[in-house]
Amino acid sequence: MEKSMTNNIKKVKDDLVAEIDKRIADKIIEKTNADLLKKLIEQAETINEAIMIAELGTTYKRTGFHFDKRLEKMTDTIKFFKKNEKLSFVQDKNALTHKLIIGDNYDALHNLLIEYRGKIDVIYIDPPYGKDSMGEFAETNYENAITRDNLLSMLYPRLVLAHQLLSDNGVIFCSIDDKNQAYVKGLFDEVFGESKGETYIWCLQDKSETSFVKTASKTVRKEHEYILAYFMGEKSFGKYASKRNFEIESDFSNPDNDPRGGWFSGNMSRNGIKSTTGSKYYTITTPTGKTYTRNWTLSKEEYEEAIKNNDIYFSKNGDGVPRLKIFPNSNNWLIQSSLFTDVHTAITGRKMVVDILGDEVFDFPKPVDLIYRLLELYQDNNAVVLDFFMGSGTTGQAVLELNQNDEGARIFIGVQLDENLDNSLLVIADNKKEESTIKKQINLCDKLKRPHLLSEITVERLRRIMLGKTLNGDKDFKWIENNKTLGDNLDVYDIATVAPYSDEPFKQIDETLYGKEKLGVNEKIKWVCENFESTTKTLEGK
Repeated sequence: MEKSMTNNIKKVKDDLVAEIDKRIADKIIEKTNADLLKKLIEQAETINEAIMIAELGTTYKRTGFHFDKRLEKMTDTIKFFKKNEKLSFVQDKNALTHKLIIGDNYDALHNLLIEYRGKIDVIYIDPPYGKDSMGEFAETNYENAITRDNLLSMLYPRLVLAHQLLSDNGVIFCSIDDKNQAYVKGLFDEVFGESKGETYIWCLQDKSETSFVKTASKTVRKEHEYILAYFMGEKSFGKYASKRNFEIESDFSNPDNDPRGGWFSGNMSRNGIKSTTGSKYYTITTPTGKTYTRNWTLSKEEYEEAIKNNDIYFSKNGDGVPRLKIFPNSNNWLIQSSLFTDVHTAITGRKMVVDILGDEVFDFPKPVDLIYRLLELYQDNNAVVLDFFMGSGTTGQAVLELNQNDEGARIFIGVQLDENLDNSLLVIADNKKEESTIKKQINLCDKLKRPHLLSEITVERLRRIMLGKTLNGDKDFKWIENNKTLGDNLDVYDIATVAPYSDEPFKQIDETLYGKEKLGVNEKIKWVCENFESTTKTLEGK
């Protein structure tokens, strides 16, 4: 059992040791201290212990970056996925199935490593920025204060695990505010490497939305947030934007035998643009007579010109959403003056939540088309997308909408803390806005006749946009009046616990929730011991 245990955590240890060697080369840490640290990591019995040792080893004074570590609470209790049959739903057995995990994202990331190590293509996170943002969890783990030290301490071990999950060409995006951007970037530099990162600016406000914004007199309104991007492959969008730059011949195909040769399929749909006015909102009729009415990337005049030039392609034998044919060395309509041209603002994200859930039950949800734009840039319509601060479920909706528009098969995996709203109401500071939001969340749970848990609301948003109805079967919400359901299935997992001092782990852990077929008894014992550390340690001690 000791061998299988070592094999399971070896990759994490190797990466942590490699990072320490890099610090030696960069003259950040003394070799003698580093050697002792590496020895302790090699002797660690679990992934959790190895990460904690490495985290303590990063407590060194460095220009512009220093924080006091707070470590995760250690326990031998085994954490594992258990399917929540009540909240899961299937609308089509042949459709894609996405995942939402309810519980602490640190435990979720550990469990995801079992199936998805090196297989996640895109990670997007929007972590909590300040005090009280994590409710009951903050009270338990960080004395109810997501101070800067606590924010960085909370993120560090999660980013180490996220690094293990990313594919060789994967990318991680992180939204962060202006107060914490520099510090969180420093942490990302530590985990992913400074040369891998870029920083983008996204507009929080828009001139057209000034009527909704209250700004104190004699102050300057904050209009921007930041998005950090770290690439496991080429820096910048290199590989990810290569199709837009027409550098890779294999990116082109010629399904309609165009005499001009191969072309790249460009997206015609302007996701998230809900206005029904303007030159880019109109109806397109396909060769089979099917109609699509929405906002497009081309104006009606530009579209008609493209039709004349045979630059539009209709998939599905003439029945699908139109695509723009882009040829090598042609003018690249996709290149923009800003990465976030046409992307909506924070206010739009709030309006979307109201349309879906009926009230402002989330304070700062991101707009769908912000995450849509990031996902679109990755240029792989089979990507696996992870958001381990799922919140209102915006990332899930962005994946579903992008799949609908480009006929993709992306899968999203979300993780949402199982926060008890009644407890959160008791521990919040003197913040009337936050108190009002939590009360609205509780009221929504009451309408659904469900427990007062934040995760219930995350699931409810996904259910409404995917199935077009509430948990109670109602269809009385505004979003469904103007939108088609996004389809697909959702598996909801809880993070359950079991003591390692019996045969219960082998009985309770379901390997099929980790991408495995049903195993025989001996295979099941071996698999559990290889992937759930506390079980192995207990068996060795018997």
